[in-house]
Amino acid sequence: MLQLSSKFSRLPTLAMVLLGLCAKAPLASADPLVLKAGIAEPSNSDLAWWMADVGGFFAEQGLKVEFIPGDGNRGLKDLQAGRIDIMHRGLSNIVNVNRSGGDLRLIGCLGDKVRFVFFSAPGVNSSADLKGGAVAISNFGSEGDSAATLALKQLGLTRDDVTIKEVSPSLRAMTAVQSGEVKAVMLSEPFTSLARAQGIHVLIDLNAQNIPWLFTGIAVQHAAIASRRADFKKFLRATIEGNYLAFSNPRLAKETLAKELKVSDPRAIEIAYNDYKHQTPLNVDLSAKAAANTLAAFSGISTRVDDYIDGSLLEEIGQEGFVDELQRRFKLP
Repeated sequence: MLQLSSKFSRLPTLAMVLLGLCAKAPLASADPLVLKAGIAEPSNSDLAWWMADVGGFFAEQGLKVEFIPGDGNRGLKDLQAGRIDIMHRGLSNIVNVNRSGGDLRLIGCLGDKVRFVFFSAPGVNSSADLKGGAVAISNFGSEGDSAATLALKQLGLTRDDVTIKEVSPSLRAMTAVQSGEVKAVMLSEPFTSLARAQGIHVLIDLNAQNIPWLFTGIAVQHAAIASRRADFKKFLRATIEGNYLAFSNPRLAKETLAKELKVSDPRAIEIAYNDYKHQTPLNVDLSAKAAANTLAAFSGISTRVDDYIDGSLLEEIGQEGFVDELQRRFKLP
């Protein structure tokens, strides 16, 4: 057997040197995947994302999420063009984009009921008072736009009986209805609480009717689902866990709402939080009934749910036991 000389046998081998260096040096962590998530106008329906960020759940999934504020319609264009990865929008938005040649899908739901209240200007107390006037919404093709059609129908009116105007942001729309610049405005939380506190007249409270609706959700490019499936599942997992944290820790959730919405009134924050809990599906499930109601508001479109929604990622997450683990850990009723 070949023996090394005593001179060389005392020298560590290259393998031993490398092993020693590895043992002393910390392992380099992989850089997080950056995802850009668009938010049209901050509202309580964004709370799951904010809580996922506060709780470190995006980071645990290996993600760094950049929240991109801006106009909802521009955000959808950016999503379709690939400038952002995810957009917080409702099913009505997806329908309008897709029937204009786009190809987006909702992969999760952040609000499954109509959240809007129809406020009116001084002296506007009936459909007769409203007829012929201007109605303010945030964006054409938005959930507020669809909700305006729904409210007008309940008043016995159609869109042809009024003039629909884009007025944003919501604080500007509130000023417009108070001054009589418009005869009515569609608002959601936290602005409904602010409007009530200022004594603005409620014409139709759609929020109180608990109408199933895919009011807001998580939108992505359809083609990206296949190529970025793992990324989107990570985002969904963190979002779901954000909901569990918000439901189980009201104090932290309300503090986060106050900070992100820039609202200091504790009563308004309490209402916004309770509204969030009432309207938000804990596991961001996509309701078939809510989808059907939303699609029924449109004419001349495909009524195939698969043309607008992909629930397969949530199905996989459920099958993998992630939701069961959250239920055990957070112990929610």
